[in-house]
Amino acid sequence: MNSVNGNNGPRPFSNPYLAGMLLGGVLITSFVLLGAGLGASGGIARIGASLSSSIAPVHTAASEYFGAWGEQPLRYYLVFMLGGIFLGGLISALMANRMRLQVERGNRCSAGRRLFFALVGGVLAGFASRLAQGCTSGQALSGGALLLTGSLVFMMCVFASGFAAAWFVRRQWHD
Repeated sequence: MNSVNGNNGPRPFSNPYLAGMLLGGVLITSFVLLGAGLGASGGIARIGASLSSSIAPVHTAASEYFGAWGEQPLRYYLVFMLGGIFLGGLISALMANRMRLQVERGNRCSAGRRLFFALVGGVLAGFASRLAQGCTSGQALSGGALLLTGSLVFMMCVFASGFAAAWFVRRQWHD
C-alpha cells in the first residue's frame, strides 16, 4: 500500500480528535444498546474462566470467582468487544502499513529487559483491574462519560502516578 507521500512507508496516524469522537460514539451506542459501558478486563477474565473450565471444569464451576459466570463464560459482550479491539487494531495496522514484529525500546534497554518490564507491568495491571473489578479504560471511558466523581479522581491519580513512576524508567529510553 502506498502512503500519502507516495512511498511504501507507513501512513500517518489517524486524527486523534476524529478517533476520540468515534470512540465516544461507540461508548454512547454501548450505553444505549447494552445498558453498560466499555472495558477490557472483564473479557480477559472470562477468557481465563473458559480456559480454566477446559482444564478443570469441576474446580472452575466451584470457584467463587469463575463459577458465578456459569458454563459459558464467553457469552458476554466484553469478550466480543475484546475480539473486536484486536481485530480492528490488526486491520488498521495492516491498512496503514504499520505491521511489524519488533520490540520497541531505547538503545540503553535490551529487548529482554523491555519484555520483562512489559510482562511485570501487564501482570500488575491485570491483577489490579480484577481486584478493583474493572480496568482503567472502563473507569476512564464509562465512568468519565457519566461524570462520576470517583472516576474523575481516579484518572487524575492514574496520570499523576504515571508521571511520578516515569522517573524510574525514563533512563531506559534516553538514547
